[in-house]
Amino acid sequence: MVDSEIAGAGVRNPRVLEAMRNTPRHEFVSLAQRDMAYYDMALPIGEGQTISPPFIVAYMTEQLDPQPSDKVLEIGTGSGYQAAVLSPLVKDVYTIEIKEPLGLAAARVLKRLKYTNVHPRIGDGYQGWPDVAPFDKIIVTCSPENIPEKLVEQLREGGRMIVPLGERYQQTLYLFRKENGKMVSEALRPTLFVPMTGEAESLRKVKPDPLHPTLVNGSFEEMAKDGDLDVPKGWHYVRQAAVVDDSRAPEGKRYVRFTNITPGRGSQMLQAFPLDGSKIPALDVSLMVKGEALRPGNTPGEAAYVVVTFYDENQRTLAERGIGPFRDTFDWRREHAVIRVPPRTAHAILRLGLLGGVGELDVDNVAIAPTR
Repeated sequence: MVDSEIAGAGVRNPRVLEAMRNTPRHEFVSLAQRDMAYYDMALPIGEGQTISPPFIVAYMTEQLDPQPSDKVLEIGTGSGYQAAVLSPLVKDVYTIEIKEPLGLAAARVLKRLKYTNVHPRIGDGYQGWPDVAPFDKIIVTCSPENIPEKLVEQLREGGRMIVPLGERYQQTLYLFRKENGKMVSEALRPTLFVPMTGEAESLRKVKPDPLHPTLVNGSFEEMAKDGDLDVPKGWHYVRQAAVVDDSRAPEGKRYVRFTNITPGRGSQMLQAFPLDGSKIPALDVSLMVKGEALRPGNTPGEAAYVVVTFYDENQRTLAERGIGPFRDTFDWRREHAVIRVPPRTAHAILRLGLLGGVGELDVDNVAIAPTR
């Protein structure tokens, strides 16, 4: 996992890579999820929360630039995995979890695994931990709409804070440095985290609309930065994909090309959206596709697909449905399907690409629409 999904995706700090290799992620997920513990994916941990994908944990840790003398504050303990990764890299980790069952469970796991410099607490991370401030570094593993002022106050001069900011399903990971009492921001990459609950959620101005699900930038005309790469705005976890400028594109002047020659390797991108399954029985999914020498990877399921995964309010997977697989070589064509939405759906993720298959897949004009 570390070699292919973390170092292979650009994380270089040797201390961070070693911490990732030495942290047993399977200890921080349920027994039912353990066979997926070392995939680069988020997994449900209960209470509507998730454990972040390993690449994101490693990337955020690297951007934080952890030093052996650092005192770090983590907002959103969750399973305890991020705190465990930080533990060998810094002097102390103070971690806050608002969901008491999660916080207590994480504290038990961290104690059993002897992470003695991790100090867990139940509380609203929006308020920080003033009793032990200031902190050299602050890492926020849930998404507020704006940076909490209390955390700014509790970060020492010269310190770093990494936090995902934005709307519920459209966020950007920011690195802040405190210079002369002011926060200097650097946008790092698009991302997707569960929202910060408590006071942060009550102050949120832009609310999700689960009765009108839609995709952002389905024609890939708008661009954003993902690290050093240019990627389509609104899309996350872009792997082995590039935007092609072409006046002959089916929609606008750009489309996305997925390329993979190694069976089983990830080549994809995704976007999440709110969806009320009690009111919307089905989704109309459509896109334009073109293929070149498309074939499965190591298994028939590793192939070019469009997949919609439906989740309930506790992040549990309800179903996966979609379009594909796409195979062989073909020119641009429209693909379309009406797929059933499970009644308990609260949100969904649309994922597209080669998904472990090999060949070259071009995609444009991806759209969803509710049907009633």
